[in-house]
This record gives sequence, structure tokens and C-alpha cells, in this order.
Amino acid sequence: MENLSILIAGLTAIILFIFGLENFSREIERISGEHFRKSLSNATKWPLVGVLIGALVTAVIQSSSATSVIAISLVNAGVLSFKNSVGIIFGSNVGTTITAQLVAFKLTNFAPFLIIIGFFLSVVRSRMAIFGKTIFYFGFVFFSLNLIASSLEPLQANEALMKVLSQPQNPIYAILIGCLFTAIVQSSSVTTGLAIVFTMQGLLSLENAVPIIMGANIGTTATAFIAVFNMDIAAKKAALSHFLFNVGGVLIFTPVLLIFGHRLSSIEMEPAIALANIHLVFNLATSLIFILFINPFTRFVDFILGEGKMDFIRLELPIFDENDDFEQVKPKLDKGAADLFFFLQENYNTVTLSVETNYHGVFDAAEKRLDYINFIKKEYMNYFAKVVSLIREKNDSRHLIKLINQFDYLFQIHDSITDLFDSKRAMNAQYIELKSDVLILVRELSSQTLGFFDEIHTAIIDDEALDIKTQAKELQHYIDSANRDLLTLLVNPTRVDAGALTNFITYSQRLKDKLTNFANLKLPIAKSGSVKSASKNVKPEEQQTNRFTQ
Repeated sequence: MENLSILIAGLTAIILFIFGLENFSREIERISGEHFRKSLSNATKWPLVGVLIGALVTAVIQSSSATSVIAISLVNAGVLSFKNSVGIIFGSNVGTTITAQLVAFKLTNFAPFLIIIGFFLSVVRSRMAIFGKTIFYFGFVFFSLNLIASSLEPLQANEALMKVLSQPQNPIYAILIGCLFTAIVQSSSVTTGLAIVFTMQGLLSLENAVPIIMGANIGTTATAFIAVFNMDIAAKKAALSHFLFNVGGVLIFTPVLLIFGHRLSSIEMEPAIALANIHLVFNLATSLIFILFINPFTRFVDFILGEGKMDFIRLELPIFDENDDFEQVKPKLDKGAADLFFFLQENYNTVTLSVETNYHGVFDAAEKRLDYINFIKKEYMNYFAKVVSLIREKNDSRHLIKLINQFDYLFQIHDSITDLFDSKRAMNAQYIELKSDVLILVRELSSQTLGFFDEIHTAIIDDEALDIKTQAKELQHYIDSANRDLLTLLVNPTRVDAGALTNFITYSQRLKDKLTNFANLKLPIAKSGSVKSASKNVKPEEQQTNRFTQ
């Protein structure tokens, strides 16, 4: 009965530890927001810089899984190349060693003070309140580790258990245990923290603890593999590189462990500190080895999964240079607007194809493209905030305001396309399929809207005397006609597909208005060779084929 009470108390403490670690990571991500992702996306040239950033970010959020998953998502969004993401993934393992160091050197004794400070900061009305929960959960993580240590202390009196845990076991089994446990709890920091606490308590020998933390590195890759299923080939290569890197590190050092593992018991250093240092050396050495061979390593991953292409061409991100003058900025923004306009046209094409075809792949492609524009929007907002510092003359100020308005309308167009996509999402949730008459209605309306996209492009690029109002009236005619047809169908209560499309007509109306407003700005847009426009004369099936084979 006593052993059962100890087990329940220890299990409760472990659950609290996992809970605290997850919430601490979530709070850090909430506070840092886009700055957190930006710090990862900035590691775009030197792999060693990626290692440092990956290590730093992981040391802060205490989750190598979170760092690797975010890096992979940035690859999927086109913000990071596959090769540049590899350094961040390598560094994420180094960052996890901070937990081990804090626990080993018994800095967890400050945990109660952190909990108290975090609690009071969260309840007071001040700017510091935003950090209250973060500090609270940081203290909570290490307080729960102390709780684990105290709750399991009576186990030292169990001679049978002590013999099993303290006597050297097969390191291969220990690696598998560390791998499996980490895959279940989704955090190598949990496994490492527990291993050090058990070592500190004398419940686990150093010879058994070292292979467990090595196995934890393999188990932590499970999160990335789960996240990567619906991503493109570049993101899958990043996930595979994470797995191969961690497995490779274990394979490199397992022979060393098998040959010299028996000497670990002779280390005079305190076992918990020794384990934390071994953990640091193991991850740091593995990262340095793979960085030295990063080119053949990435070529090997390319060989396994193939070179592959991104599922859509990414836009060129605006990069602020304080040495530029506004005259150099204007053509960059003109080209950026052109690329974005074409990209939005393709987004509309893909969204309407998802409405027409019911293909899951088209739906996923549309969702990914829309998410990408959300990222692009934030990049341009940050860019414009910096470009203001380059303004020196009143005319430049006026022109910048016009450019900002231009991009604002472009992102409003994106918002309307997103609304259309949400209509399709609602249809999927209710398992609604379009009948032929409604399907024809959607195709005609989408074809006319794509034509309006093309007319606006022609009018602005070629500066032709094209009457946008006339073109807008023609599209308005189709919208009104579609609305009347839907109202006729709504009389029949069995036509749920017609009811589901009422929002589609409303959002099409808003999209037309925003396109008209954008066209009326009459700003020159540079021709773009990077993104192809959709033609209103191409059948939807052909549009889909062209779109997904580029």
C-alpha cells in the first residue's frame, strides 16, 4: 500500500511537471508572437547562425519539438529553405540542455519565489502583468521537479527496485525506453529532467541514465513527423533531417557508450551534474559534427525524397535597408504589388476550384495559400513601418500613402477570398454538395470574376483607356443574376446547397467592390514574371491541371 501511495504521488508530480512545461512554452510563444518566428526566419544564410538561433529559442521555450515544428512550418510557408532550416533543427537539441543544467545545479530551489512573483505580477494592473504567467509557469516547472524528487525519495529504501535501477543494464534497452517515453510525452525536456532528478535521488545510475537521454533525442522527432503529413516536400525533408540527425547522433555515440560506459561509475563528479554535462557534450558534439557535413547530409536527404518542387511559387519578401532611398524603394513595392495581385488571382482561382470540385487536395492547397498571404501581410506591415524613416520630401510622403493604400486594398481582396473559402469550409462541415445548376452558377460567376482580375491588370499595366466602371457593371450583372437564381432555388427547402451559397454571392459582391476600389487607385504595377495569372477562358479542370503542375 505504501508503494502504491508513492507511485500515485510521483505520477501526480510528473503530470504537474508536464503541465507546467507545456504551459510555459505556450506563454513564451504567446508573448513573443511573430518576433519568435522572425528570429527563426532570419537564420537564412549561415548554418552555424541557425544552430545558435535554434539553441537560443529552444533554451527559452524549453521545447525542441516546438522549435523544430515551427521551423518546419516556416519551410512549408516558403520563409525558410530546407537547407537553412537544418541548422535551426540541429541547434534545437542544444537548447534543451538548459533544463538539465538548472536541475543539476539545484537552481530549482528558487522555484517557490518565482511562483509567488509570477502570481502577483499576473494580478496587478501594470505592463509587467504580461510576464506574470510566464514567470509563474517557469517556477512551476522546477517546483514540480522538486515535488517529484521529494515524493520518490522513499523508494531509496526499496532494495529490489534500487538494484534494478542502479545496476548497469543493456544500453540499447535504455535508449528504447527513453525514445518511447519521449514520444508519448512529446518532450525530451521531460525525459531529461526526470532522468536527472532520479540520478540526483540515487534511484538511477549514471550508466543507465545516459542512454535514456540519448533515446529522448530520437523520441522528440515524433512531434515533427505528426505535424508534417499535409505539408509539401521541402517541409517533409526538414522533418526527415530532424529524425536522421537525432538517430545519427545516437548511432555515433552508442559504440562509445558500449565501450566506455562502464567507466561512468568512476566519475568523481556529482552524478546529476555529470549527467547534465554529458547531455550538453552529446548534443553539442552531434550538432558540430553534422554542421561540418551539412552539404553531403542535405544532399543525402534530397536523394531520399527527391529534389521536389514547392507546391506554389513564393513571393519575394520585402527587406528593409536603411541605406536605400525612397526612389529605390518605389520600384520594389510596385513589383511586390504586381506579384501579390497575381498571387491573389491564383488564390481566388484555387478557392473557387475547391468549391466546384470537392477535391481534398485542392481545398488543402487553397488553405495553405491563404495562410501564406496572412504571413505576407504581416511582413509588409512591418516593412512599411520602417520605410517611413526614409521619407524626406512631401511628395514622397504622398506617394508612400498611396502605396500603403494600394497594399491595403490588396489585403482586403485577400480577406474577401478568405471569406469565400470559409463558405466552402462550412459546406464541408455540413457535408453539402452542389447540384449541377448551382455548380454552373458558381463556375460562371468565378469565370467572370477572373475576367475582371484580367481586365484590371490590363488597364493598369498598359494604361489603356479602359472603363473600369463598365467592367464592374458587367460583373455586377452576373452577381445580381446569380443572386436571383439562388433566391428562386431557396423556395425549395430541400435545396440546402443553394442556401449554403448565399454567403458566396455576398462575398463575391464584396470582392468585386474591393477590386474596383483597387483599380481606381490607377497606380502603375510592374509586370511580374514570377506568377502566372489565371485565364477566364480556361476550363476549371484545365486550370487545376496547370496550377498544380507548375
